[in-house]
Amino acid sequence: MILNEKERSVIEDLQTQEKSCVEKYARYAGQAKDPELQNLFGRLQKEEQEHYDSLGQVLSGTVPSCNCNDNAGREYQPKATYTQMTQSEEKRNDAFLATDCIGTEKLVSGTYNADVFAFSDSGVRRLLADIQVEEQNHAEMLYKYKTVNGMS
Repeated sequence: MILNEKERSVIEDLQTQEKSCVEKYARYAGQAKDPELQNLFGRLQKEEQEHYDSLGQVLSGTVPSCNCNDNAGREYQPKATYTQMTQSEEKRNDAFLATDCIGTEKLVSGTYNADVFAFSDSGVRRLLADIQVEEQNHAEMLYKYKTVNGMS
Protein backbone atom coordinates (compact mmCIF):
# COMPACT_ATOMS: atom_id res chain seq x y z
CA MET A 1 0.00 0.00 0.00
CA ILE A 2 1.30 3.44 -0.92
CA LEU A 3 0.02 6.55 0.84
CA ASN A 4 -0.43 9.79 -1.04
CA GLU A 5 0.99 12.99 0.46
CA LYS A 6 -2.25 13.96 2.23
CA GLU A 7 -2.71 10.48 3.73
CA ARG A 8 0.91 10.40 4.92
CA SER A 9 0.46 13.81 6.56
CA VAL A 10 -2.73 12.67 8.34
CA ILE A 11 -1.02 9.52 9.68
CA GLU A 12 1.99 11.55 10.85
CA ASP A 13 -0.33 13.99 12.66
CA LEU A 14 -2.19 11.10 14.32
CA GLN A 15 1.14 9.59 15.36
CA THR A 16 2.11 12.90 16.98
CA GLN A 17 -1.11 12.81 19.01
CA GLU A 18 -0.52 9.21 20.02
CA LYS A 19 3.03 9.99 21.12
CA SER A 20 1.69 12.83 23.24
CA CYS A 21 -0.84 10.45 24.82
CA VAL A 22 1.89 7.90 25.58
CA GLU A 23 3.94 10.60 27.31
CA LYS A 24 0.93 12.01 29.17
CA TYR A 25 -0.09 8.63 30.57
CA ALA A 26 3.50 7.88 31.61
CA ARG A 27 3.72 11.19 33.48
CA TYR A 28 0.27 10.88 35.01
CA ALA A 29 0.98 7.33 36.20
CA GLY A 30 3.84 8.85 38.19
CA GLN A 31 1.66 11.66 39.54
CA ALA A 32 -1.41 9.62 40.46
CA LYS A 33 -1.79 8.75 44.14
CA ASP A 34 -4.23 5.85 43.77
CA PRO A 35 -2.63 2.55 42.65
CA GLU A 36 -5.83 1.73 40.70
CA LEU A 37 -5.44 4.92 38.68
CA GLN A 38 -1.69 4.34 38.28
CA ASN A 39 -2.48 0.91 36.80
CA LEU A 40 -5.15 2.35 34.51
CA PHE A 41 -2.76 4.99 33.23
CA GLY A 42 -0.13 2.28 32.64
CA ARG A 43 -2.63 0.20 30.69
CA LEU A 44 -3.72 3.17 28.59
CA GLN A 45 -0.10 4.15 27.96
CA LYS A 46 0.54 0.67 26.55
CA GLU A 47 -2.54 0.86 24.32
CA GLU A 48 -1.59 4.32 23.04
CA GLN A 49 1.88 2.95 22.24
CA GLU A 50 0.18 0.18 20.23
CA HIS A 51 -1.76 2.85 18.31
CA TYR A 52 1.48 4.72 17.62
CA ASP A 53 3.15 1.52 16.42
CA SER A 54 0.18 0.59 14.21
CA LEU A 55 0.32 4.01 12.56
CA GLY A 56 4.05 3.48 12.02
CA GLN A 57 3.26 0.26 10.19
CA VAL A 58 0.84 2.15 7.93
CA LEU A 59 3.59 4.67 7.15
CA SER A 60 5.80 1.69 6.21
CA GLY A 61 3.18 0.38 3.79
CA THR A 62 1.55 -2.32 5.92
CA VAL A 63 -1.90 -2.21 7.45
CA PRO A 64 -1.95 -4.18 10.72
CA SER A 65 -4.98 -6.25 11.62
CA CYS A 66 -7.46 -4.97 14.17
CA ASN A 67 -10.10 -6.63 16.32
CA CYS A 68 -12.84 -4.06 15.56
CA ASN A 69 -14.85 -5.45 18.51
CA ASP A 70 -13.31 -3.80 21.53
CA ASN A 71 -15.25 -4.22 24.78
CA ALA A 72 -12.59 -2.85 27.13
CA GLY A 73 -14.66 0.15 28.22
CA ARG A 74 -17.74 -1.90 28.95
CA GLU A 75 -15.82 -4.62 30.79
CA TYR A 76 -13.63 -2.33 32.95
CA GLN A 77 -14.71 -2.45 36.60
CA PRO A 78 -12.38 -0.28 38.72
CA LYS A 79 -12.06 -0.71 42.47
CA ALA A 80 -12.97 2.27 44.60
CA THR A 81 -10.19 3.85 46.61
CA TYR A 82 -11.94 7.03 47.61
CA THR A 83 -15.42 7.43 49.03
CA GLN A 84 -18.01 9.99 48.07
CA MET A 85 -17.21 11.79 51.33
CA THR A 86 -13.42 11.80 50.88
CA GLN A 87 -12.16 15.33 50.27
CA SER A 88 -8.40 14.82 50.33
CA GLU A 89 -5.75 16.50 48.22
CA GLU A 90 -4.91 13.07 46.78
CA LYS A 91 -8.48 12.62 45.56
CA ARG A 92 -8.55 16.11 44.04
CA ASN A 93 -5.23 15.42 42.29
CA ASP A 94 -6.42 12.09 40.88
CA ALA A 95 -9.76 13.59 39.80
CA PHE A 96 -7.90 16.33 37.91
CA LEU A 97 -5.66 13.82 36.14
CA ALA A 98 -8.57 11.58 35.14
CA THR A 99 -10.68 14.52 33.97
CA ASP A 100 -7.82 15.92 31.91
CA CYS A 101 -7.33 12.56 30.23
CA ILE A 102 -11.03 12.25 29.41
CA GLY A 103 -10.76 15.57 27.59
CA THR A 104 -7.72 14.34 25.69
CA GLU A 105 -9.44 11.10 24.71
CA LYS A 106 -12.49 13.00 23.45
CA LEU A 107 -10.26 15.23 21.33
CA VAL A 108 -8.26 12.34 19.88
CA SER A 109 -11.40 10.27 19.22
CA GLY A 110 -12.93 13.18 17.32
CA THR A 111 -9.78 13.56 15.24
CA TYR A 112 -9.90 9.90 14.22
CA ASN A 113 -13.59 10.24 13.43
CA ALA A 114 -12.87 13.05 10.98
CA ASP A 115 -9.61 11.70 9.55
CA VAL A 116 -10.91 8.24 8.70
CA PHE A 117 -12.51 9.68 5.56
CA ALA A 118 -9.18 10.91 4.17
CA PHE A 119 -8.25 7.36 3.09
CA SER A 120 -9.24 5.32 0.07
CA ASP A 121 -7.85 2.07 1.49
CA SER A 122 -10.57 0.21 3.40
CA GLY A 123 -7.99 -1.51 5.63
CA VAL A 124 -6.64 1.83 6.82
CA ARG A 125 -10.16 3.13 7.39
CA ARG A 126 -10.99 0.02 9.41
CA LEU A 127 -7.82 0.44 11.50
CA LEU A 128 -8.53 4.12 12.20
CA ALA A 129 -12.15 3.35 13.09
CA ASP A 130 -10.94 0.64 15.48
CA ILE A 131 -8.48 3.02 17.14
CA GLN A 132 -11.26 5.59 17.46
CA VAL A 133 -13.43 3.04 19.31
CA GLU A 134 -10.48 2.27 21.59
CA GLU A 135 -10.06 5.98 22.34
CA GLN A 136 -13.74 6.13 23.29
CA ASN A 137 -13.22 3.12 25.52
CA HIS A 138 -10.32 4.88 27.24
CA ALA A 139 -12.62 7.81 28.06
CA GLU A 140 -15.27 5.40 29.34
CA MET A 141 -12.77 3.64 31.58
CA LEU A 142 -11.59 6.94 33.02
CA TYR A 143 -15.20 8.02 33.58
CA LYS A 144 -15.95 4.74 35.37
CA TYR A 145 -12.90 5.30 37.57
CA LYS A 146 -14.16 8.78 38.48
CA THR A 147 -17.69 7.53 39.12
CA VAL A 148 -16.73 4.67 41.43
CA ASN A 149 -14.51 7.06 43.38
CA GLY A 150 -17.16 9.75 43.81
CA MET A 151 -15.42 12.21 41.49
CA SER A 152 -18.11 12.87 38.91
